[in-house]
Amino acid sequence: MGRVVLGVAVGVAVAACAVAAVMVGKRVRSGNKWRRVVGLLRELEEACETTVGRLRQVVDAMAVEMHAGLASEGGSKLKMLLTFVDNLPTGCEKGTYYALDLGGTNFRVLRVQLGGENSSIVDQDVQRQRIPQHLMTGTSEDLFDFIALSLLQFIERKENGSEQSKQMRELGFTFSFPMKQTSVSSGILIKWTKGFAIENMVGQEVAGCLQQALARRGLNMRVTALVNDTVGTLALGHYYDADTVAAVIIGTGTNACYLERIDAIIKCQGHLTTSGGMVVNMEWGNFWSSHLPRTSYDIELDAGSPNPNDQGFEKMISGMYLGDFVRRVILKMSQETDVFGPISSKLLEPFTLSTPSVAAMHEDDSPELTEVERILKHDLEIQDVSLKVRKLVLKICDVVTRRAARLAAAGIVGILKKIGRDGSGGIAGGRRSDINIRRTVVAIEGSLYAEYAMFREYLHEALNEILGEDIAQHVVLRLTEDGPGIGAALLAASQSTLRVDSVQQS
Repeated sequence: MGRVVLGVAVGVAVAACAVAAVMVGKRVRSGNKWRRVVGLLRELEEACETTVGRLRQVVDAMAVEMHAGLASEGGSKLKMLLTFVDNLPTGCEKGTYYALDLGGTNFRVLRVQLGGENSSIVDQDVQRQRIPQHLMTGTSEDLFDFIALSLLQFIERKENGSEQSKQMRELGFTFSFPMKQTSVSSGILIKWTKGFAIENMVGQEVAGCLQQALARRGLNMRVTALVNDTVGTLALGHYYDADTVAAVIIGTGTNACYLERIDAIIKCQGHLTTSGGMVVNMEWGNFWSSHLPRTSYDIELDAGSPNPNDQGFEKMISGMYLGDFVRRVILKMSQETDVFGPISSKLLEPFTLSTPSVAAMHEDDSPELTEVERILKHDLEIQDVSLKVRKLVLKICDVVTRRAARLAAAGIVGILKKIGRDGSGGIAGGRRSDINIRRTVVAIEGSLYAEYAMFREYLHEALNEILGEDIAQHVVLRLTEDGPGIGAALLAASQSTLRVDSVQQS
């Protein structure tokens, strides 16, 4: 009997040791997996690092590329396109003007009534409408006939057949696709983006296509301003505040424009303006520099995009790409460990995770990070992750967003440096304490800046760090609303005013 008891005891002890060994093994493996995840996070943080020193290198590179792009066509990755907008709205414009804003799958029709003094917009109406999918790949005639019909119906509702509706009207047209401007009211489409693929339109004069459609619909209107969204935003900013010298779009895509001295635009020598300046459309999404903190995730994202080796700056900072960057980081961690559980099919799909979802996770301040948990389940089909893993996801969102916002800030300071508004006295100058700093306003449009509080906070923080608080206090970033559309109407008004003044003077 004693031997039996001894045998049972020994068996129990052996079993207990085995269980303990399994438990220890699991803990060791779990610890190793977590260390690997932490290692991947640390690698991401280091690769995305944006020290003030590095940001200032980006600032200098941006200013240098701006110079090169102004000197000659093709001289820089920055296209530095001439807009022929040499007079911005002053606030004295008066009358009723219409505008069309075509910037993607949605377009807007606008009616703006201007009071004529103290930058007064008496009234404004905006109608938003979706472009049917088949018109995005059909013919230019079909697309512009649809737009002209929408404008006609909008005018009929607003003016109800009054005598006003029969008068010649000035129209501003915001067309946010790459085009080569030939005058303030004309430009040739270079290529389509954002899902549009109307082949017979490439190489055509954009305003002319719209003008023909207006005529077919019997509309007595003339396109007097053809601009992209940044120029419209600058026009609206300048209408309210004459210190506005630049505009930046930070939304699904990103771009910037600014007011440049005409004698600094070498490639348009001989072109005279009454103001001595001209708005330049930078197309800064294509900016590139070896100083930009590029990671393996950036390389993979670029290779898998429809436009590889193009729009490098945009892919690091705009709303179209931030969500997919975060997805790629989570996928990498899932492939190397099982902290997220089995790899879901959704996690393998590009652009499954949107930037608004990243913002919602990043700004989740609940104790259990319930919004992070919800989005992981809903968007990526990642189930039942621990709080520790949810905190990991929040940190990934923070690293990616912080880099994007700080690079956007560096781009803005690059513009300020080029026009001598950063306190350095110009591109070649060092920082000076004796320089008289002028108040400078930058108009900003776009959902990423407007709706993502942490992005906005990081951008402002970086601006202060790069410029220093003594200089930064003179720089105002002002959010605009409906800038591209209202700005186009304002430019139509200012062009009309210029023609009237010219006739009166002659």
